[in-house]
Amino acid sequence: MKFLTGALRRTFSPAPRKAGAKVVSGRLAQALSALLGTALALTALPASAHVLQCVPYAREQSGISIHGDARTWWKQAADTYARGGEPEVGAVMAMAPSHDMPLGHVAVVSKVVDTRHVLLNHANWSRPGMIERGVLAEDVSDAGDWSEVRIWFAPIGALGSRHNPVYGFIYPEAPHAEAAPALELASADTATRVGTATM
Repeated sequence: MKFLTGALRRTFSPAPRKAGAKVVSGRLAQALSALLGTALALTALPASAHVLQCVPYAREQSGISIHGDARTWWKQAADTYARGGEPEVGAVMAMAPSHDMPLGHVAVVSKVVDTRHVLLNHANWSRPGMIERGVLAEDVSDAGDWSEVRIWFAPIGALGSRHNPVYGFIYPEAPHAEAAPALELASADTATRVGTATM
């Protein structure tokens, strides 16, 4: 921007004039330069531009229609979507809030590599608004239950050192209802009637 402002200042600065001619004020040239520089910077981005967050990206990629901060997804999914502790392709990994991640985070599992590694698609992790596809996540929990993970961090080109708490995985299907007890149907003997109930 500094280069652009300087170039504009040189372009719009008045040429030296003969004695007695009116000279455009240097302040006017500076103001015009700043105004044009600002206008050019604003036209580079659409008026509605904003940083893509993890939530709308995960919702779009998974088909799981939950809204609100990532930290609320786990509770919101109860009774609407199946939840569990095992990664599956298409499931959303719901990360719990922490000091470094107060709003939590959600990411979609794109591949299960082995019992301790998955690939994720997610947004707004390595850089604001950045979409990452097929990045490595590693289960670092002591119990091997996916309650803590390390995730690929692009700026260092490796798994991040931070252990991130995970609630679990939200699956795109409805929760499985517990099997209802089998009903026993009694046959009625119309020949012998014991009593009549009134309702």
